[in-house]
Amino acid sequence: MELSIIGSGYVGTTIAACFAELGHDVVNVDIDEDVVASLNDGQAPIHEPGLAELVERYAGDRLRATTDYDEILDTDATFLALPTPSNDDGSIDLGTMKAAATSLGETLARKDDSHLVVTKSTVVPRTTVDVIGPRIEEASGKRVGDGFDIAMNPEFLREGTAVDDFLSPDKIVLGAQTDRAYETLAEIFAPLVERAGNPPVVKTGISEAEMIKYANNAFLASKISLANDLANICKEFGVDSAEVLESIGLDSRIGSAFLGAGLGWGGSCFPKDTAAIIAAARAQGYEPRLLQAAVDVNDGQPERMLDLLRERFDLDGKRVAVLGLAFKPGTDDIRKSRAILLIQALLDAGADVVGYDPVATENMRERFPDIDYADSAADALANADAALVATDWDEFAALDDEFDAMRERIVIDGRRIVTRREGLDYESLV
Repeated sequence: MELSIIGSGYVGTTIAACFAELGHDVVNVDIDEDVVASLNDGQAPIHEPGLAELVERYAGDRLRATTDYDEILDTDATFLALPTPSNDDGSIDLGTMKAAATSLGETLARKDDSHLVVTKSTVVPRTTVDVIGPRIEEASGKRVGDGFDIAMNPEFLREGTAVDDFLSPDKIVLGAQTDRAYETLAEIFAPLVERAGNPPVVKTGISEAEMIKYANNAFLASKISLANDLANICKEFGVDSAEVLESIGLDSRIGSAFLGAGLGWGGSCFPKDTAAIIAAARAQGYEPRLLQAAVDVNDGQPERMLDLLRERFDLDGKRVAVLGLAFKPGTDDIRKSRAILLIQALLDAGADVVGYDPVATENMRERFPDIDYADSAADALANADAALVATDWDEFAALDDEFDAMRERIVIDGRRIVTRREGLDYESLV
């Protein structure tokens, strides 16, 4: 099919390349001319394993980019893959989505055939029906169900594994109002269903599809925070939390995924989506106490880590290496990274900070331009008084003799990835 995607960020670029891999012809529409040029040159604008190869393979063939909305007129369906950042109160900012919906509506006013508009961005229930649809109606002079249809197809992509997550999904959620919309969605995803071995396809309403994404992330965020809460209790009793969590993960009702206790969750999805659904619930007059508790536990983990370091020395004047700057391994994304909180607190306490990450250094340099950055973990550790492990990159698990170059050899491990060894003052966060 002929597909258009508005937005070329983590989600937009990934789904565009993956749809091209499935055989569709895809055009990305973006206002950023540099991003458009990069895609057309076969270069992925973001770091994501497997994405660069797909973009390079299909650019100029089944995948292209443009700043011209008129390119949408020759497509069958448009996916809205735009940012919905958090406002100060946690609610989502729909400014970019509204602007895109208006531009899309103005474009569709010149199209005779029916068109499907699919919300891919994460938005609270009723956004597609009450905000996106009416915006397109106003700008196009058409009506939902007569001239264009609306739908919702939430994404479940994890940064660092987004390509694999798209091509090997646990489920595909199709939210729509009309048979025509369902049929078009089914046709779009038919190659994926076949390729992925017939994963469950959930056919539901638009608002239900919107809520499924929030419920999914809220459950996982709460599971991580519960694991951290239990691990914190284990530490107070001198109990090995890893053994406890590994054991309960064997229960089929619980499962081992997302039980890795440590510094907590960051990134673009869990913090934003949890805050958004909490804000949405409060707007409806309901106080989501369990979700708020999950956030509170998560927000407290970096401070607990710093307390372990403060027990050993006054931070003022000490050189501290922060290993891992991305919010998780496999990505260069630093949004809501735990490392940001650690670095800021260290600087506030007068510490001298050196950071290292395999791929996220330049992004963190924009946030903290005045701290030191090392080209390797070994360089970061050299002459450091302490090291804080903030991201569980595999290369940190292989560190050994590199710690000998430290002055005081203090290692506080927020991800329980470094091997405890003689000669190290090592302590895991949990």
